[in-house]
Amino acid sequence: MESHEEKLHKLIMQSKINDTNDLMRRKVTEIEKNKIDRGKTGEGFAPTRTPNNFNDMNFRGGPGSEIGPIFTDKTKGRSSAPSPAPSKMPGGMKLSKAHKPNQFLESLKAEGEVILEDTQLRSKSSSSIPPSDPITVTIEEKLNVTVKRDGGVTNFDVQGTLALQVLNDTDGYIQLQIENQDAPGLSFRTHPNIDKQLFNGQKIVGARDPSRPFPSGQNETPLVKWRIEGLNESSLPLTVSCWPSTSGNTTVVNIEYEASDMFDLHNVIVSIPLPALRDAPSVKQIDGEWRYDSRNSVLEWSVMLIDQSNRSGSMEFSVPAADPSTFFPISVGFSASNTFSNVKVTAILPLQGGSSKYSQQVRLVTVNYQVV
Repeated sequence: MESHEEKLHKLIMQSKINDTNDLMRRKVTEIEKNKIDRGKTGEGFAPTRTPNNFNDMNFRGGPGSEIGPIFTDKTKGRSSAPSPAPSKMPGGMKLSKAHKPNQFLESLKAEGEVILEDTQLRSKSSSSIPPSDPITVTIEEKLNVTVKRDGGVTNFDVQGTLALQVLNDTDGYIQLQIENQDAPGLSFRTHPNIDKQLFNGQKIVGARDPSRPFPSGQNETPLVKWRIEGLNESSLPLTVSCWPSTSGNTTVVNIEYEASDMFDLHNVIVSIPLPALRDAPSVKQIDGEWRYDSRNSVLEWSVMLIDQSNRSGSMEFSVPAADPSTFFPISVGFSASNTFSNVKVTAILPLQGGSSKYSQQVRLVTVNYQVV
């Protein structure tokens, strides 16, 4: 016999399913109506055209990536006003259907249950905190690293990007003073509409045409990219070693990490593939925490923070006898709040009296970091 809690849970789940079905039906009706309206007005895909002015130039950052126009042109006279709202139907007719109250939820409220309305959920999820500063600079470096299990590096690639976000049009008339560490193998590439001579001579990021502002809005605009080549194993932020040994019907695996003094690493996760197991591996010792992903047969070793207090750590676990190659490749993920190049913005230089207040985000992240 079902308990009161089980019945209540089933009723709540059925209510959610009914509400979802109602929402899907309304969306389908809305899409069909939009298709009919487009057919009446002759709307369709706009024809493509080749770039013919400064605002149409795109910055391509590699295969499959394309960044939109970097600068806005205020002299074009394009209307930025929103499209007019549809007029109301005469006689007070409304096309939208009134919201039908959920009788089950209403009865729960009457019994004293606390129910969060769907409209409240939507308002909470849609409300986002806007940036507090008029100008935000994001500096990010991505790591692609492949390390051999017996030592040595087959791939060590660092790629960085400096991106700008300006909230208001009036604050887009600016230049950015930057600095960086003079690292071997570091090479920069600027957007085609950035003044290269100004950048190369004074490390100032500014437009070739200062009369045109940087675009404003919620999207970031990449201005400078760079790459660092020629790094060796001694520059790795984190080194992971794996030592499997089999005795009888058991394989014991010892894994250890060594972290560089250059970085404090956050949210470190070391993922070790395992043979197909009936039960979770037996973890005998660990610096940090572990989790067994039985679906993918992966053991995850996690350390929230690696700093001066724990530059090295280890883990030991055992599984039924397995081939040593089973435990490779090992995938590693982490982030840091500083970069190899130490690129940073030191000042915002307003050109037309705008704001010089800005915030800066710096991060190093792993895209692909493996021990093979």
